[in-house]
Amino acid sequence: MKKMEDRTEISEEILGRIHAMHDEKVKNNRNKLKEYGGSYDTDDHGFICFDNFHFEPEYPAGETRLKGCKNIGENLRRFFNQIPVYIFPCSALAGAWAGALQHFAQIGMTAEDVPEALKAVHKKYHMWANGIGGMNHMGPDMAIGLREGLSGILQKIREYRAFNAPANADFYDGEEAVALGMLEYTERHAEEAKRRAETEQNPAYRENYQAIARACTNLLTAPPASFREACQLLAVFQSADRTYFLGGALGQLDELLRPFYEKDIAAGALTDEEAVWMIASLFYNDTHYSQVGGQLPDGSRDLTSRVSFLILEAAHLLHIPYNLAVRVYEGMDERLLRRSLEYILEDGSGVCFSCAKGIEEGYVRQGHPRELARMRAKVGCNWVALPGIEYPLQDVTRVNMAWPLIFALKDLRKVHLFSMENLWDRFAYHLKVMVDCIKAGYDIHYETVSANTPEIVLNLFSHGPIERGLNAAAGGVDIMNLNMDGIALATVADSFAAIEQRVVRENKITWEALCTALENDYKDAEPIRLMLKNIPRFGSPESLANNWAVKVSRLYTDLVNEAPTPKHHLKLVPGLFSHGDIYRHGEDLPATPNGRHAGEAISHSAEPDPGFAAGLTSFSPTLKANAVASVQPGYGNSAPLHLDIDADMVLKAGGVDVLVALIQTHNEMGGTLINLNCITKAQIMRAHADPESEPDLVVRVTGYSAFFASLSKAYRQQVVDRYLSNDD
Repeated sequence: MKKMEDRTEISEEILGRIHAMHDEKVKNNRNKLKEYGGSYDTDDHGFICFDNFHFEPEYPAGETRLKGCKNIGENLRRFFNQIPVYIFPCSALAGAWAGALQHFAQIGMTAEDVPEALKAVHKKYHMWANGIGGMNHMGPDMAIGLREGLSGILQKIREYRAFNAPANADFYDGEEAVALGMLEYTERHAEEAKRRAETEQNPAYRENYQAIARACTNLLTAPPASFREACQLLAVFQSADRTYFLGGALGQLDELLRPFYEKDIAAGALTDEEAVWMIASLFYNDTHYSQVGGQLPDGSRDLTSRVSFLILEAAHLLHIPYNLAVRVYEGMDERLLRRSLEYILEDGSGVCFSCAKGIEEGYVRQGHPRELARMRAKVGCNWVALPGIEYPLQDVTRVNMAWPLIFALKDLRKVHLFSMENLWDRFAYHLKVMVDCIKAGYDIHYETVSANTPEIVLNLFSHGPIERGLNAAAGGVDIMNLNMDGIALATVADSFAAIEQRVVRENKITWEALCTALENDYKDAEPIRLMLKNIPRFGSPESLANNWAVKVSRLYTDLVNEAPTPKHHLKLVPGLFSHGDIYRHGEDLPATPNGRHAGEAISHSAEPDPGFAAGLTSFSPTLKANAVASVQPGYGNSAPLHLDIDADMVLKAGGVDVLVALIQTHNEMGGTLINLNCITKAQIMRAHADPESEPDLVVRVTGYSAFFASLSKAYRQQVVDRYLSNDD
């Protein structure tokens, strides 16, 4: 009898289709790199570069920007009707997107929307990622789409428009336009598939076109009734969602698809290999974020199913960038964890691991029930969200904590009152200014974003916006937990530790000499720089920096938590995540007391800097995991751990077994997310030197995966640096 975890027997025909999608993706990626000047440093989105496609937006009278629900919705509808249709003959699904609306139109909030007082703080502390105008970082509930269908959503919009009878129908006008646009986009693909089927000579292609036409046609008037139709609706959503501010959240993919799989399997209408092909086609369509595994809200059942394993298998066979998480919790079905790790060792990269203990206990600490916490799915680069009922605006803020340290040192130098206590007090003062600025900015965001750029696509797949006639960002959903991410933790912790050790304890450097060296970027002061750099750093056992890292993390967490936003009393939740922007956040930052030169990268998220374990005999991934666990903010948002481990090292240390132990231990310590690469150092170094030598090498950069060859040299370097650290 077939076991749930058994690998599927894939025929040469189906395997050939999956491999063809892989090859076409690599070709499309090359075209994309030409379009974007040779590199692309973010999620490897699935858009197609259509030759000569151009869209002319229609602005409101007297305006130079798209604005408001109706205007944006009508333009999106026009966009969905003008974008070229796309059907790759080896894919089971139709559709692709051709770039975001903001690539073709002026849209979004402007500097005029931000008060001058906040602009001044933004400028002083270089707060360009301040959250104001942030879009799309919430999770939809795609069960709404699968249950109601696009036509059902359109009918719901019309029913609630009539029921609520708002004085201003702008919201419903816009939402209806988007729903109509998505239906018309689907219809255009049905017609294209029919047209191709009539002339196609290859029987397999002709049959596929006919099946695509039937699926798209059925979706025009009814919710999906089959596994294929469910995947096709999700593909339509992905194309529409990406078009509007690069939306990328999908959901608990195994549970979304499981009812359709079980129904079709029981009816003999679907085989496992066909399901793998259709899921691979969904991943080919786009890299939306989704999760497999986890528990029911009451904890009574593991969500792992046959579909969970088919999803892993599809991603493995397709071998292109994809953004899938496995939920890790104590007592989980370990077969799912082990299979995902087997694929990572085979492929070099793969899923990430969303750690339930830190996520769920942190959410409970906010005052939410554990049953609700279990429902939060990993549907973003580093973040989780409740499907369709939470507006968390994750991953849109960055509080660079190195700037408060820079200004604290300047303050002390002005008054010649040097001490660690005074330095800490001034650091805390400046950090609070930054945190309070983000809070005030979120009030501005709350007041203005709905009139400027409503969550017009995600509103359709959320609980409340259509029923209430309210944008998700303005009371449309039940829960609002606005995220605030701190960055440069290790940069700051190592700096405090270096000052304490070299200046205060050892008296090897004076305060004035330190300030002079920093001011001059260590010019003619290389011995001072090396003394500061070569201390036991954050992550090393017995390092002073470990205590400083915990102290800084707790201060930041307390400042975020101590009060809501000043005007609208919106709740804030702390996190520690830098995305891949460690170079951008460091490029205008002066030299820091950890020996870092001006303009160099800051540290990554909540992690020790590369090379922190130099000279130690301990297994450095374990040290790194312990360090990241120790500084978790503890309120359910992520402070991720990136593990880039030489595959040869993993195999020598115990292979899958050692990785299982490492992941489970990090979860039990309260970690929240693990991103893992297991590629040999030789391969990563070869690909870095000559990206074209490894055109389909996939790596997990931060919470997202990408072709390594797509990344700029600077982005590739941070991955290389993380690998090199494992030999230290």
